[in-house]
Amino acid sequence: MIQYIIKRVLKMIPIMFILSIIFFVIVNLTPGDFVDTKANPNMSAEKVQELKEIYGFDKPVPVRYINWAKKAILMDFGDSLKYKEPVSKVLGDYVWNSFYLAFVSFILCLIISIPIGIISAVKQYSKFDKTFTILTFIGISLPSFFIALVSINIFSLKLGILPVAGMSTAGTNYTGMAKFMDLLKHMFLPVATLTILNIGNYIRYVRTSMLEVIRQDYIRTARAKGLKEKVVIYKHALRNGLIPIITYIGLTIPSLFAGAIITETIFVWPGIGKVGYDAIVNRDYTLVMGFNMFMGILTLIGNLLSDVLYAVVDPRIRLK
Repeated sequence: MIQYIIKRVLKMIPIMFILSIIFFVIVNLTPGDFVDTKANPNMSAEKVQELKEIYGFDKPVPVRYINWAKKAILMDFGDSLKYKEPVSKVLGDYVWNSFYLAFVSFILCLIISIPIGIISAVKQYSKFDKTFTILTFIGISLPSFFIALVSINIFSLKLGILPVAGMSTAGTNYTGMAKFMDLLKHMFLPVATLTILNIGNYIRYVRTSMLEVIRQDYIRTARAKGLKEKVVIYKHALRNGLIPIITYIGLTIPSLFAGAIITETIFVWPGIGKVGYDAIVNRDYTLVMGFNMFMGILTLIGNLLSDVLYAVVDPRIRLK
């Protein structure tokens, strides 16, 4: 197992190198740069060109990539053009705010989707199954900004029971439990939005996995022995049905952070999703590259976690 993990980590290095080239080229193909977004209309062309030279935008893309890569190898992704701080520090300051949303949403997806998926599989084509099949497809189809704006309109503007945006109430000095409760109020709508966006896929995946398991011969044998249906489903079927689900979990972790970009922007939640969006708008290329590399590393780690978890829960699998 240890040797396999080491091999996979070493394989990540050339993959990240290729990804960095792709990210850098795509980022620099977008029209305009940081100077163009900040330049005053009355600023002379000479002054604009001088600023471009200061920031290095006058150099060819290959030269700029080499200069960036030399520092990135040492885990130095440069300074954010907007925040005037190292990219790693900016991401480090905001990543935990995104983690709160992603973690709570992830736990809710598991708690809600597993029971619903199991019941839908056991009662296939029943009213329960058909109802949640329709609801899951609706949840999958709705865009994040629509869910976010509708929830703000209902719970914040009309009912006035939840804050519109932000992470804390302005002008307050809450401490202890009061601060925690204030945080929960601000988290509720963005977490609900992320959960609605992802829970449909979880339910469909659990349902499909359980349908395959409950049709196996050993399940029919367990029923023929007279075992109670709950024992058959939750002891025998669920144990094997969760194997592919556990591997799916590792693959979805990066999507929780990536999917939070629009959600965090609408709710003005100070996470890396909003930071990444603002970096794109402001053409803060160094921060955009740092954000993209973070998501790339997170995706590779998620894939590695999936393979390791598969081998842990299924002893028949051997990692080489």
